[in-house]
Amino acid sequence: MPGAPKCQMFPADNVWNTDISKLPVNKHSATWMAHMGSSTTLLHPDFGPNEGGYPYGIPWTVINPKTQVFIHLTFQYGSESNKGPYPFGPKTPIEGGPNASGDRHALMIDPKTCVLYELYDAHYVSKTRSTAGSGATWSLNSNALRPPTWTSADAAGLPILPGLLLYQEVRSGKVDHAIRFTAECTDEAYIWPARHEAGSCGADYPPMGARFRLSSRFNASRICKAGSPYCSQLAVVIRAMQHYGLILADNGSNWYFQGAALPQWPITLVNLMKEIPAKDFVAVNESCLQVSANSGQASTARCPKG
Repeated sequence: MPGAPKCQMFPADNVWNTDISKLPVNKHSATWMAHMGSSTTLLHPDFGPNEGGYPYGIPWTVINPKTQVFIHLTFQYGSESNKGPYPFGPKTPIEGGPNASGDRHALMIDPKTCVLYELYDAHYVSKTRSTAGSGATWSLNSNALRPPTWTSADAAGLPILPGLLLYQEVRSGKVDHAIRFTAECTDEAYIWPARHEAGSCGADYPPMGARFRLSSRFNASRICKAGSPYCSQLAVVIRAMQHYGLILADNGSNWYFQGAALPQWPITLVNLMKEIPAKDFVAVNESCLQVSANSGQASTARCPKG
């Protein structure tokens, strides 16, 4: 991780980091796609260089363990939150800025312990009076999942940070993990690796944890001419969607995918990503990857070949 070189973003065999380009199509794919407006919808990067003076997207930070104060918060969903303490303070970046409404996510990494801390609806008041909707912690060296039916800082009970698209990795030419995205309405169910549902629709709609893959036939030349500015970076994002796909993690607008809040995002690249059509995706069946119901470890040993 940038700023935490000793920390990996979960083990290499974690489901977030697993290539799903050869997995079979889910039998529910066509039905789910039809109920997500896929035939007429273009993907929407839910991030960008600036909105209202603050980078658009979900921020994250690497704390200084020598100076950062760890505090306990009062949670709205306390029975499904890790008690902490959390490295949260008045300068911790908040999604949308310090005065934002909305989800107000706060994501923090301790580079010494490689623990990821995530908060939803985070509000810093003082060391003893701060609040959040929910809170979750993960060891980045472990494949352990949340307890069954537990939420996290998102609706699916999944971590947020491993599913964010980072401009540093796009610029490096390699994105080797799935990307988090949202759907307007979801089934009242979840599938591995998700741990929680927040749906209000029936089984014709995708459950939390559903994974989608971009067609291997799609390429950047359908959107921009080879050699055009940022066309090569667009190709990096497209390859990630073909090999690692999108994981449904929350309710929101259909086909909005999340990235880190960074002012460096080029608006030209962001606009190019808005031209990727949802209709060129399929839902995949990743159940063959599951090693254990309570682990995010993934193995292709039981998956169909070819």
